[in-house]
Amino acid sequence: MAPAKLLLVDDDETVLAGLAVVLEAEEYKVTTASSVIEALRHIASESFDVLLSDLHMPGDGDGLIVAGAMRHANPKVVTLLLSANPDMTKAAASMLRQVDDVITKPVKAGSLVQVIRQRLAQENPLPHSLTIESAASVLERESASVTQAWLQAMKETGGLTAVPMTEEEQCDYLPDAIDEIVYRLRYPQRLGSMTLFSMAALQHGVRRRRQGLGATVLVEEARALQVALFHAVQNNLDLIGVGQLSGTLMVIADEVNAQLLQSLSGYENEKPVGFPQDNHPALKREKDAGETSRGPEPVEFAVKAPETAIFVRKHMSSRLSS
Repeated sequence: MAPAKLLLVDDDETVLAGLAVVLEAEEYKVTTASSVIEALRHIASESFDVLLSDLHMPGDGDGLIVAGAMRHANPKVVTLLLSANPDMTKAAASMLRQVDDVITKPVKAGSLVQVIRQRLAQENPLPHSLTIESAASVLERESASVTQAWLQAMKETGGLTAVPMTEEEQCDYLPDAIDEIVYRLRYPQRLGSMTLFSMAALQHGVRRRRQGLGATVLVEEARALQVALFHAVQNNLDLIGVGQLSGTLMVIADEVNAQLLQSLSGYENEKPVGFPQDNHPALKREKDAGETSRGPEPVEFAVKAPETAIFVRKHMSSRLSS
């Protein structure tokens, strides 16, 4: 009988090496990983019978991410988590759905080996229940949290502080932007093809220029949106699954970039009529004692959509060919 294949995950190199020696002495074929990313790579490319992972690890992700990925790759794998905290409060319900057992550190070698043997000896173990959702559905549901993460990121950069705006005015373009990303995920297009024209992105660029903001704000907004979407994917990896991960991330990056190019096109083509002469329109209004407080002027879009679509496609083609 071939030895059982075991994936051992722990950020502590001492623990990793020590447990590997113990398990190999028990004739398990051990593969080690010192991070969540390394563990996910092994799960995506190899098959295992047992997962033994530390719950708490530094950096992005933790043992629950690894357990969720393994659950999707093979629901029948024996999945065990190690934790130094016997009173775990983080995602307790999720752990019960995704793992077979939680073992408290420090680990006793004999007890650990016994647990693994007992789990492997169970006849016809019931697979963990799978609830796989499309990435599009998950991001559509998470749009509110994505918006809040975007707002927080933009507050930290200070890119939108030059003009007085409410939070609603700052993020008024996000619903359309997220909807278009969800559409791309549901109806795949060739990456880099720029086949979908976004009037919302075009108008967003025009609006930002009429508000007196610099073009760099568009880049900051696009980056904040991409990061917020990536975090939403990471936080729901147990629902999305590793199988969708790479394609989802590529589509998000491609669509955010396409929207940015079209926003920049709208910004560049908008006629700068009535623009403030300085870079601080808010301060200029405050100096004018006779002027009452008011929000941004209504936007009248002077960009011709067909011409802009041609501009964007040419710009994208030149970027891809360079």
